[in-house]
Amino acid sequence: MMKEGKLPSLGSTGELILAYCQRLREQAAGRAGGELGGLNLVQERAALAREQRIAQALKNSVSKGEYAPVGLLADVLGRAASAVVDRMEQVDGQLRKACPDLSEEARTTVLTVLAGARNEWIRATAKLVSEDIDAMLQEQDESEEGLAG
Repeated sequence: MMKEGKLPSLGSTGELILAYCQRLREQAAGRAGGELGGLNLVQERAALAREQRIAQALKNSVSKGEYAPVGLLADVLGRAASAVVDRMEQVDGQLRKACPDLSEEARTTVLTVLAGARNEWIRATAKLVSEDIDAMLQEQDESEEGLAG
């Protein structure tokens, strides 16, 4: 340890013992730059604590029903959109049965408005999902930066 510069090379035996004990205290406290097998104890503890906080936050979100995998959310949203589109496509036939004397111009107007509403709903939904995912990823990045800094 003297050759490595970790302990003073000169001094009485008592001074060397005191220096050695001080070094052990610093290592135990994680302040000695004491790399244990290439690992810094303080950094490793901080990383472990961060991962534990993230895991606990995820568990809490799942248990509160605030979190679900993105794939599951996309599937549910796709099924909901499909159900709405299927219903809207039935409007033409229902209009013909319910109002047989409705003019072609009026029927076309109704169908055009419904098609526009359907397209806007799909566009707006996709935009909202994209914005929410981006915001969620940004919050996650900021929280990880905050924990690391």
